[in-house]
Amino acid sequence: MLHSSLLLAAATPMSQAWSPTIAIVMVVCNALGVFAAATTSKVKAGPTVGGALTLGQAIGGTCFGHILGAGAILGLTSIGVI
Repeated sequence: MLHSSLLLAAATPMSQAWSPTIAIVMVVCNALGVFAAATTSKVKAGPTVGGALTLGQAIGGTCFGHILGAGAILGLTSIGVI
């Protein structure tokens, strides 16, 4: 079992090393995630962050933004843009 896990880890392609371009892609994706959370959520109950978003919207938006960012970075790396 351990041997097959090590082989699987060795077969996985390495991702791109950190660069300012990758940081910009992640920031843009997080901004899109927070925007989506702010515009689609109808519940405005709970503590607010910055007066506009609730804590749940901010956490949910950044979580969604990180998922978008990881996909965007992997996709852009695989097609050779980054």
